[in-house]
This record gives sequence, structure tokens and C-alpha cells, in this order.
Amino acid sequence: MSAATATTTGHRPAYLVKGSDPSLVAQAAHTLVEQLVGGGDPSIMVEEFGGPGVDQLDVGAVVDACTTPPFLVDRRIVVVREAGQVVAADAKRLVAYLADPLPSTALVLVAGGGAVNQALAKAVAAAGEVVDTSVGIGKARTQWLADHLKGGPVRLDGPAQARLGEHLGSDMGRLAGLLDTLAAAYGRGATVTAADLEPFLGEAGALAPWDLTDALDAGRTPQALQVLHRMLTAGESHPLMILATLHTHYRRILRLDGSGATSGEQAAELIGSKSAFPGKKALVQSNRLGTARTARAIQLLAEADLDLRGTTGLPGELVMEVLVARLSRLAAPRR
Repeated sequence: MSAATATTTGHRPAYLVKGSDPSLVAQAAHTLVEQLVGGGDPSIMVEEFGGPGVDQLDVGAVVDACTTPPFLVDRRIVVVREAGQVVAADAKRLVAYLADPLPSTALVLVAGGGAVNQALAKAVAAAGEVVDTSVGIGKARTQWLADHLKGGPVRLDGPAQARLGEHLGSDMGRLAGLLDTLAAAYGRGATVTAADLEPFLGEAGALAPWDLTDALDAGRTPQALQVLHRMLTAGESHPLMILATLHTHYRRILRLDGSGATSGEQAAELIGSKSAFPGKKALVQSNRLGTARTARAIQLLAEADLDLRGTTGLPGELVMEVLVARLSRLAAPRR
């Protein structure tokens, strides 16, 4: 049976909910199952398999559930959590089922427990729908936030949206709960200003590694230090983890120094990236720093690595502050 035929029942035969933030994946899966249930009774419509604490997923039971017609309801919803635990042999059985799915069944695979089998992911995409909860970076993250605020229980004015985005950083999994709290406090549909929002923000969310490297590349020392502190506190990142991120960033820049690369595609190939975007960023920064300043950056990283391992006895946070300030100064515009 084709996917197009299956959609006549009001749902697709299969869904894959994936993303980098487990909380966003869980929220999207919950919303999807609610939509599939509609006004029905989830206790007799939904059957779940897998999840944290389950050592081995019984794919045979999953296939049996998918191929069993619903009783007293119009559809059966089979949810498989931690779908990354599905091994290749079991994935073949699910792929075979998706080649001719039961029109009254909606199979929902929820990512987690490792990478989802590629053949299984392709089969879901062909027969049904992939729900990607990834937030993205830069403009994509700003757009993601705006899109999710549009359908939220309260309306945030411009300054409030900007403040919320800055505060949450990469921790967008907190968004839904925060919006529900604002709705409980001010009423559904209320317009929330930045002043109204502030008392409910709590601790600042973590920031992504590229927030730090972007600030360093631009020579914005205050911003780079602010991001570093957020990563050390809200993100609970160990200084050595942050240092490893910086090593990777500057190693790419060093790799491109004198390489002759002139495009993002060429740079991506040299640094081992599948996308031209990081290649182009690294190439621009390599050209901007030049050989001498790139070499100095590598030297600073090596010294910081020794300091973090006890050479000086300085606190790790202080070592990273000094390192970030020095790296940022290297990239600052020359007068």
C-alpha cells in the first residue's frame, strides 16, 4: 500500500521524531501522539515499546502491534521510544512492514539511544513523515523561536522575544514550560513584555560551542567571556571540554593556512566537513588571522592545556578566561 493511500485515514503510516535535544524530541513526540489520538481514548489506541530502562526492544512485538487491526477505535498508534536501539536485523523487519503498512496503524519512532538505522529512517521518510526538532544556529534558531512563539499560549512583544532568545541560548527545551508558566500567570493570549518576562526566567540556559567560536572570530572579547561563563555554569561544561572545542576550531584554521583553498567546498574537503558552510567560515578566519596569529593561537591553546593539567595550579575557570581573552585579541581588528 502506498503512503498516499494510507493518508486517507487521516494520518501517515509512519513518523520519525528526531533532533539533538532530547527534551524537544520528547515534547514533539507527545504533541504528535496527542494529534493522532484526537478525541479518542489513548488507553486503547496507543501501545508503547522501548524507552529508558528497557534493555532489549522486542521488534517482533512491535510488528505484531502494527499489523493488528484496532478494536473499538479507528486507528492504532504504535510508539517506539529510543529508536536508535533498533539493530540492523530488526530494522529490516520494520522496513519490510513499511513497504505495505496497515492503513489503520500509525507507527511513531522516537529518536534516542543512538543513531536511528539509516535504512529505517529512509523507509519512514518514503512512507510517512520525519519530524525534525533541531533548532539550528544563528538566523535559523531565531526563526525557530519565532515560529514556536506564534502558536504559543501567550504573545511576547519584540523586546521580550529578543530577551527570551538571548536567555535560553541553546536550551530551547525549556521554552514550552516557560510559556505555560507565563500563561498561568498572565492568562492565555496575554501580551508579555520584557519586564513581565524577567521574573520568570530563572538561570540562563547553556550556549552552543559556536557561540563562543563566533565571538572569538569576531574579536568580541566581552561577549566571548560572557559565553564562556554561560558554558561553564549553565552548560556545566568542564574547561577541558571547552578547550577541546577550541582545539578543533583552530586546528581547522591551521589546516587551511597556506592550503590554497579558495572556496567553502574546497575548505570543507580539507577540514573533513560534509558541509561547505563550516569550511567557508574556517577559510575566512584563516585568511583573516594569517600564519603568525594562527601559530600564536595554537601556542596559547597548548599552554592552556598544560595549565589545566596542573602546571600552574590556577583554577580552570581563570585559565579559560585568560585564554579566551588572548584568543579574542588575536582576532580583533588591527588599528
